[in-house]
Amino acid sequence: MAGETATARPPESRAQPRRLRSLRHVPVSRLSGVGPRRAAALGRLGIDSVYDLLWHVPRRYVDRTRQTPISELNGVNLEEGEELTIIAEVDRTSKRQIRRRLTLNEVVLSDGSGRLTAKWFNRPGLMRGVEAGATVAVSGKLARFRGRPQLEVSALEVVDAGRAGADTGVVVPIHAAAADVPPWLVRELMREALDRTGELLDPIPPHLTRRYGLLSRTDAFRMVHFPPDLASARRARDRLVYDELFLLETALAMRKVSLDASSFGRSNPPGGALWGELASRLPYELTSAQVRALREIGDDLATERPMHRLVQGDVGSGKTVLAAHALLAAVDAGAQGVLMAPTEVLAEQHHVNLRNVLDGLSVEADDNLLGTRPLAVEILTNRTTGAERERLLSAAAAGEVDILAGTHALIQEGVHLPNLGVAVVDEQHRFGVHQRVALRERGDPTTAVPDVLIMTATPIPRTLAMTLYGDLDVTVLDEMPPGRRPIETVWVAPADGDLGGVWAHVRAEVDAGRQAYVVCPLVSDSDQTEAASATATHEELATGVLAGLEVGLLHGQLRPAEKHDVMAAFRGGAIQVVVATTVIEVGVDVPNATVMVVLDADRFGLSQLHQLRGRIGRGSHASTCYLVADPTTPEGRARLEAMVETTDGFVLAERDLEIRGEGTVLGARQSGVSDLRVTRLVRDVEWVQRARTDAFALVETDPELEASPLALLREEVFDLVGDDVDWLLRS
Repeated sequence: MAGETATARPPESRAQPRRLRSLRHVPVSRLSGVGPRRAAALGRLGIDSVYDLLWHVPRRYVDRTRQTPISELNGVNLEEGEELTIIAEVDRTSKRQIRRRLTLNEVVLSDGSGRLTAKWFNRPGLMRGVEAGATVAVSGKLARFRGRPQLEVSALEVVDAGRAGADTGVVVPIHAAAADVPPWLVRELMREALDRTGELLDPIPPHLTRRYGLLSRTDAFRMVHFPPDLASARRARDRLVYDELFLLETALAMRKVSLDASSFGRSNPPGGALWGELASRLPYELTSAQVRALREIGDDLATERPMHRLVQGDVGSGKTVLAAHALLAAVDAGAQGVLMAPTEVLAEQHHVNLRNVLDGLSVEADDNLLGTRPLAVEILTNRTTGAERERLLSAAAAGEVDILAGTHALIQEGVHLPNLGVAVVDEQHRFGVHQRVALRERGDPTTAVPDVLIMTATPIPRTLAMTLYGDLDVTVLDEMPPGRRPIETVWVAPADGDLGGVWAHVRAEVDAGRQAYVVCPLVSDSDQTEAASATATHEELATGVLAGLEVGLLHGQLRPAEKHDVMAAFRGGAIQVVVATTVIEVGVDVPNATVMVVLDADRFGLSQLHQLRGRIGRGSHASTCYLVADPTTPEGRARLEAMVETTDGFVLAERDLEIRGEGTVLGARQSGVSDLRVTRLVRDVEWVQRARTDAFALVETDPELEASPLALLREEVFDLVGDDVDWLLRS
């Protein structure tokens, strides 16, 4: 910021090309004019080193070689709704509160040929640095008001604060900026960083860069930040995308080759007595997708190569029965099975389901004189304490527990299953890689590595699955069991009227013997937000429009025993309406629930809304999901529109990736995915496929990248996985 000074630094020697990773150790404060306050501002943008700065690629470009003067906006060649970018000086700004949570911002612009009003709702961040005299680049759709042109703003950046005339006649990169570091300053810092960095060593094998006509790494960084034209910017971006994806896919390929080469696998062949008994007692026919999945899982179990398979299936597609078969295959083979879930509610639901479907099954007793004993299916969570925990741990270590369900408690110190044959992980995206490895190691690694089956009811777009789970074989359940009724989804805007009709429907369903969920984004009222809270909503409904009904309250701050009691009462029908937070997002299976009301629905992510909606429609009755929201952002409206349009989780997953980007779709990610700074998986699917094919082909010929030309690639792959290097090469 103004007034900051920094001591001039001598230029670094550029006689030898640099390793890109070495720039992680060069703080951004080494650049001219970056004192403590600017360094802190850059840090808020995720830029702490010169390495971070180089990867801070432009969000978009303004082509100043082709400008549309404001005077031409009434021209016959420009239609209403056309996307435009205007570069002009700010004359004045204004802001008006239209109604609660809706603010109109207007900026009057002038470029010497005319004046134009640009407007947008909310998004106060767009006004940062926008003041009279500033030169701005404004993008948006052309509109007309009383015959005069206006611009409905989608993006606005201060290009030259008090520096009119700079960067004229060129393609101007627009980087994400901060209050103390405007875009023009980011560009100046970038020029200095690139100049002082010089040539960069290139880890990508030359035959691959030639195959796709890729730029060198050095040219790619220079052109992505300062392209001579937009075509060059695209070429530079393609090279950096390939860089990111090839390194990540190489790490995953090395992991998969290591796993496939494991000599410690065990065989848990399908088709044993318990497997067959379960298949014969199911009260329904498996779908063709389930049959296909069981065949794939069975083929994995029959080999001595450890299974590492991901099963993707939408809500209600029948993953639990697949898990039960896999666990029974282990017991049939004389081993133990374990199932880990991310929440106590889900772990308890799995335990109940397994007990129900496996009730009455027997196994051979350790003492042959006793013949058989009942199949032992237990649960371990943080609720399991004291004497019960000691009993359970002792029984598990003695091999007297056949199947153990639980939460993170399963990977805590003291848990030992000496004969672990199959480990099932549900809702994998809520765990990290370390938890998956730790669960596998609850067994005895000196005897055999257990088979691992990973399940998720959060559909993952194909491109994201290829990058997140490249070390896994993937099975997709793309078919729903017969009898599932479609869920009608209705978006209700509170501004359009009250919610009387919604609550009348809830009461009517309860009167008909059904049950309902009401979901809130907060546990309790907050001074920081106007969103609905579960506690206040519970009191309001129980004493108001739903008075006389049994209304329960469920949220994550309740004690485990309280949560258990509320869920048991809801499952049993004693509670007719439960007001809850997202604690019910996964694992709650109450077929009698037919209506859900999600308050402030725009505050939830798309995959989260889909998971919530999946709590209803699980029985034979028609179900309705009400999304109550008055969104103030385009992203919020897009999520609600998508929910109304489709109940297909895989379609919604792709939409979610488009709306939010891959960086936030999954909560806990495999190492490396958080480093995708340039790649956008929806847009870059071809590069994902190319990088995956190339990486797996390379690793197949040299599993540990030991050839000397691959030394730099090996370095960068290991640098990417960081502390997970042991994970990468462990079998």
